[in-house]
Amino acid sequence: MAAYASASPSPAISASTWNMSSIRSALPTLRPSSAGRLRSSFSPAAAVTAASVGCLRVLLRPRPQSSSFEHRLFGIDARGRIVAMRHGKRIPRLNRPPDQRKALLRGLTTQLLKHGRIKTTKPRAKAMRKYVDKMITLAKDGSLHKRRQALAFIYEKHVVHAMFAEVAERIFHQLL
Repeated sequence: MAAYASASPSPAISASTWNMSSIRSALPTLRPSSAGRLRSSFSPAAAVTAASVGCLRVLLRPRPQSSSFEHRLFGIDARGRIVAMRHGKRIPRLNRPPDQRKALLRGLTTQLLKHGRIKTTKPRAKAMRKYVDKMITLAKDGSLHKRRQALAFIYEKHVVHAMFAEVAERIFHQLL
């Protein structure tokens, strides 16, 4: 270890001494122009200095600044479509992957419709509310297609049949 410490540094390291001021002078400066665009003061001499200091690259190239908010309001999704703001896209993730989250919400919805009251956490209850409301809305229509949609979501068949019978009965009494 002592022999390694007493060895002289390599010529590449000792030949290029640098400090922050030499790095700043090597990088191009950006200054706004009267037209609102950024101009660069890049010169070939600065490039030679940057090459002698080390491997410095300019990561940000000067781009014109847009006066509008178009670059913030619109984006391109994975399919190449232009989309605006993402209102209402957030779903409660419940710290689970999508397949487990769907199974959890289906199970909670089934148990709530079966027992009428369950104990769960507040985030799960808030996430489950959407699906319970949808099942009740399906039961209000009462058609065969809506019944099959409910059967596809709710795990227990007898819960769907009881729900459709009860909701139809309540609607009938409300109409009278």
